Amino acid sequence: MKQKHDISNKPAAGTREGLRLENQLCFSVYSTMLAFNKAYRGLLQQLDLTYPQYLVMMVLWEKDGVIVSDICDALALETATVTPLLKRLETRGLLDRRRSSEDERQVIVSLTAEGRAMMDTALEVPVCMARKVNLSDPDMAALRKQLGQVRANLTANA
Repeated sequence: MKQKHDISNKPAAGTREGLRLENQLCFSVYSTMLAFNKAYRGLLQQLDLTYPQYLVMMVLWEKDGVIVSDICDALALETATVTPLLKRLETRGLLDRRRSSEDERQVIVSLTAEGRAMMDTALEVPVCMARKVNLSDPDMAALRKQLGQVRANLTANA
């Protein structure tokens, strides 16, 4: 069943109001992401990780020994974006990459002991970010759900 949406606050199509920055959902999401990056920067300095590297590490802390394409899928990123991240993390001694013995085309990514140990330090990052966001747990869950639906709709209609 199709949901009926309230459009009373939407600017009329084809009007100058439709071009106002404050009316753009994409700008709200973009500027919020910039604020997230700024907030994460200070927290991730103690781990000496960039935000994209932190995302890769979270994938591996959740499930170690995965192929590169699984990391790409989890992060909605292309291999060309993920591979340099993996190389930097490998150089730092946080992970190992090796070709699969079953399929040479696949590269398996595994945490090193140092990469696994980093998780203990990283446990505080989500706690600190939740404090910075300052939303209730139900509000955060609802927002994640809404953003997931927006992403799914955009992906389906791209």
